[in-house]
Formats: sequence, C-alpha cells, structure tokens
Amino acid sequence: MELKDKIVVITGGTKGLGKALALSFLENSSKVVVCSREESAPKDLNKEILWIKADVTKEDELKNLAEKVVEKFGKLDIWINNAGIWLPHLPIQETDWERAHDLIKVNLFGTVYGSKNALTQMRKQGFGLILNILSTSALDGKVNETAYCSSKFAANGFTKSLMKEVDGRNIKVMAVYPGGMRTNLFDEKKPEKYNEFMDPNDVALKIIDNLKKDIPEEELIIKQ
Repeated sequence: MELKDKIVVITGGTKGLGKALALSFLENSSKVVVCSREESAPKDLNKEILWIKADVTKEDELKNLAEKVVEKFGKLDIWINNAGIWLPHLPIQETDWERAHDLIKVNLFGTVYGSKNALTQMRKQGFGLILNILSTSALDGKVNETAYCSSKFAANGFTKSLMKEVDGRNIKVMAVYPGGMRTNLFDEKKPEKYNEFMDPNDVALKIIDNLKKDIPEEELIIKQ
C-alpha cells in the first residue's frame, strides 16, 4: 500500500503506540488525525497532526470524528482502533470488576464504535482499511489477567467476524497483536518484566512496514 496522502485516523493517538504510529505515518507523508478524550490537544502534539476530541466509549463522538474527517479531507483511507486501557495483574477474587466494566467499554466497544462509523463511510466511498490494535492477550489466556484478556478476546472475536463481513478487497479489516510495550498504559503499576517490553516506536515501524507490503499480513503478531 502506498501511504503518501492517505487520510489516517488513530484513536488514542496522543500517547504510546498511537503517538508512535501517528509520527510514523507522517514520515510516510500521510495526513494524520488523532483523537483522545482530553479537553484539549496535548502541548507536545506535532503541529502537522490534527487532533479532535473524542471518547471512544461514546458512539456519537466517534460518528462526529468520522464526519469531521470526511468534511475536511473528503475521504477516509485508514481508521486505526488503537485506544485501550489496562488493569494491574490480580487474581479474579481481587480484581475490581466495576473497573473492568470500563475496561470492556474502551477495549471492546471503543473498537466496535470506531469500526462501525469508519465502515459506514468506507462503504459510501467504496474503499478503506480498518486496523484494530489488539494484543497477544487476545490469543492466550494469562494468569491474573482475566479482565484484560477477556476484553481483548472479545475485541478479537469482533474483528474476525468483521473481516468476514466486508468484501476483503476494496474494504479490508486487519488486526495487530503486539506483546508488551513500554508505554503509559502501565503507569498505574508496571508489570514485573516491564523493562524487557518492546519500544512502541519499533512496533509502529513493523506495522507500517507490513502495510507497505504488496500483500500485508491481515493478522500481524509482534513479539520481541
């Protein structure tokens, strides 16, 4: 895929992997739009990146995001559902399942709402790519990660079903499954092997390199 002049939307694109992806797309001459739920754009945001406030758990805000992008650029080439949150590793009895409700709203429904509104536009224009950033936690259950793995397994099931719902030619759905990365996702409590986690900039480059292939991997697993 040629990335020059592609209109790219990245949810949760002001931090971590989302920010790394935004900068990588810029380097490939894409036009980049990011969203986050802060009240204003981060001061360190690259001036070439367009920021629009949107909370991925609110479908009307993602609908508004898609409409604003199309109003400004006339199309939507790539929509990346990247926004996600995490809970510290705890046994099921100690997990805060009220907080897990919020986790699932962001990790699952944020992906659902983003995909739905991106696909609505892509079907109008007849082309586009939806890329869902999942996790290796969507592939294997992990000790003391029942809440997080559940949210990612659900998002993975949604993604695999959506892949079958689109034509797979002019409109594509792809998934990325990164392992642990050194990002602010773990600010609350860093896992034991956090220092061994991947650099999000390296992960972003692998995602970009895959997209630029003649035949990209539809399900890209990225581990150290």
